[in-house]
Amino acid sequence: MANTNFAALTDEQKTAWGMDFWAHARNRSFINKFLGKSENSMIHHITELRKDKKGARAVMTLVADMQGDGVVGDNTLEGNEEELKSFDTVIGIDQLRNANRLEGRMADQKSIVNFRRQSRDKLAYWLGDRLDQMAFLSLSSMPFTKQTNGKNRSGSNLENLEFAEASPAPTTNRQFYLGADGNIVQGTGFDAPDGKLTPLTYKSLVRMKANAKDNYLKPLRSNGGEDLYMVFVTPQGMADLRLDPDFIQNVRHAGARGKANDLFSGASSVVVDGMVIHEYRHVFSNEAAADGDRFGETSGNDTGQRALFCGAQALGMADIGAAEWVEDVFDYENELGISVSKIFGFLNPQFKGNLSSFDTKENFGVMVLDTALSIYS
Repeated sequence: MANTNFAALTDEQKTAWGMDFWAHARNRSFINKFLGKSENSMIHHITELRKDKKGARAVMTLVADMQGDGVVGDNTLEGNEEELKSFDTVIGIDQLRNANRLEGRMADQKSIVNFRRQSRDKLAYWLGDRLDQMAFLSLSSMPFTKQTNGKNRSGSNLENLEFAEASPAPTTNRQFYLGADGNIVQGTGFDAPDGKLTPLTYKSLVRMKANAKDNYLKPLRSNGGEDLYMVFVTPQGMADLRLDPDFIQNVRHAGARGKANDLFSGASSVVVDGMVIHEYRHVFSNEAAADGDRFGETSGNDTGQRALFCGAQALGMADIGAAEWVEDVFDYENELGISVSKIFGFLNPQFKGNLSSFDTKENFGVMVLDTALSIYS
């Protein structure tokens, strides 16, 4: 049986391993199910660079709905056509890399091929998880210096990525918190009076849906023609919903009968009243944040979550080329190493259009709702 020469992969083989790695990473990423090429996608997936006067760039196009009333009867239409208002926004891209390195042949008796597979699987899980974290931090308008549980990152340089500052704070008509009386209030949890946030309820989601429609948050259109919004909550936030009598009653009557009903099946996603409610661990919360770093306008000690209410093009993702797969040997070919790299970028786009005010930019496709978590109340 011929030995495998670890450092002698051809360019075609390296490309194949890189594509295989990226397929594994994508499949392990939660956000993968929301990617799409069209404007009717929650995450607009940009895979090609557009050439213009400023060079090759990843461009995401946002288009406002038409506002005019047209012409009636035999009035002249020529010369009175309505201009489509569109805006090209650039998604910053950068490279993220990681690697595995064996201590030496004596420290690992596995074959080189197994090491490749193990490295592919472990690095794919790592990249898929980091993609999810960065996507939800971007949707939540939180900095990459934070983990999704609110804890400050240590020894990380994600904040230096080209697109790390591309998701500004939620804009005026896109930010809300759940106040003491259970009603939604404009602002974020950082603006809320100390101790006055309340846990998520079904009624608050219904109000958020109404706000989304009033403020022109473009919904997703299902294959059946139904308008839908994607809602994301933490596991504890979903627990609060599942213990809400109004939620229980509506899911019981809106869903399938019997054990297939979401209420009894334990599904991590629930469809009710035009909302697809997803439970996911990387939805932002401040459970692990330091004292003074959580919600509350004065003390900053209120523990909660940032629930997300997403429509079309809530996030842009630039995904440029296949992942790079590089293998190397060290110490006279005694130590084996594999590195992977991927060029990509995220953007929480803002736009003047489809809004209650055309003079101010607003987040195009996402609203945030800061709530308490009853387990900490």
